[in-house]
Amino acid sequence: MSKVAVVIMNLGGPDSLDAIEPFLRNLFSDPDIFNLPFGQKLLAKIIAKRRAPKVAEEYELIGGKSPINEWTEIQRSMLEKRLHEIISDDSAGLPEKITELKVFTAMRYWNPLTAVIAEQVAAGNFDKVILVPLYPHYSITTTGSSFNEWKRVYKGDMSKVAYIRNYYNHPLYVKAINERIDEGLLRWPEERRQMVHILFSAHGTPVSLVKKGDPYSGEIRNTMETVMKLRSYSHMYHLSFQSKVGPVKWLEPATDDKLMELGEKGVKDVLVVPISFVSDHVETSFELDIEYRHNAEEAKIDNYIVMTGLNDSATFVECLSQLVMNELTGKKEILNA
Repeated sequence: MSKVAVVIMNLGGPDSLDAIEPFLRNLFSDPDIFNLPFGQKLLAKIIAKRRAPKVAEEYELIGGKSPINEWTEIQRSMLEKRLHEIISDDSAGLPEKITELKVFTAMRYWNPLTAVIAEQVAAGNFDKVILVPLYPHYSITTTGSSFNEWKRVYKGDMSKVAYIRNYYNHPLYVKAINERIDEGLLRWPEERRQMVHILFSAHGTPVSLVKKGDPYSGEIRNTMETVMKLRSYSHMYHLSFQSKVGPVKWLEPATDDKLMELGEKGVKDVLVVPISFVSDHVETSFELDIEYRHNAEEAKIDNYIVMTGLNDSATFVECLSQLVMNELTGKKEILNA
C-alpha cells in the first residue's frame, strides 16, 4: 500500500493587475535567472516597480490576468483523473497497490507557490513524490529553478522524490504539437495550406547559458525537427526566439526579426507554433498574438495565425500520465497513443 503525490510545476502568472508587481518581484529575485552576488532582492523590487505599469498594459489586453493559472489547473485536474483511471486497472503493472494519489500544482512565481505546496506534500506523508515540470525542454532557468526551489523548501524525505527532467522528444508530446498544427492549418483554405510557413517560436535564453552547457536550445531544435519529420517535412519551417529581457545577447533570430525577414522574402502565410509553451499565457496571448501581429502586418504577411497552446490537449495529458507511470512502475518505455 502506498500514497503518491504528483507535483506539476510551472512558472505561474499574475491573477489580477494588482498581482503584477509582486509577481515580477518574485521573478527577478530568482537566483537561477538573475544571479547577483549581493542586493538582488532590492534590485528585484526596483525593477518590478519600474516594469509593472508597462506589463499591466499588456495584461489589460488579455483580460487583466494570466491564462496560465486556469489552464494549469485544467491540466492538473485532467492528469489526476487519468492517473486514477490507470491505477484502478489491475493491468497497470504497479509493484504495490496505491491507496491515494493526488496531483498538486506548484508555481514558481505566483500562487500556489512552491513553498506552500511543498509544506502540504510534506504534511501528507506520501511514500513517493514525483515532480513533473510543465517545461518539456530542460533549462536551469525553468525546470532547474523549480527543482532547486523544491530542494530549498521541502521538509520531507528527499529520498522519496523523483524528478522528471525533460520529455522534449516524447512521441505523445510531439503528437500533441502536431495535432495543434493540423488545427491551425485548417484556418486556411485548402488551396493555400501548402503555402503556409510554420514558424516555431520558443522563449529565448541568454547565449551565455548555452556556452555553459544549458541544453535548452538543442532540445528545442530536436522537438522542431521531430515534429517536422512526423509531418514528412510538409511545409517550409523556421525557428525563432522571443521574450528577450535586458541588454545581454540572447538566442537568435528574434521572432519579430524573423517575421520581417519572411515578409521581405514574399511570404504571405505564417502559422506560429509556440513550441516551448504548454499552455497559453502572456507570451502567447499578448506577445505572439497581439504585439507580433503588428510586426507581421508591417512585413506585409497577409495571413498570420498563432497556434493555441496545448492547454486541454488529451494527448499532452496522456504524455504526462505516461511519464508518471514510468516512475511508478520502474519502466522507461514510451508508448504511442
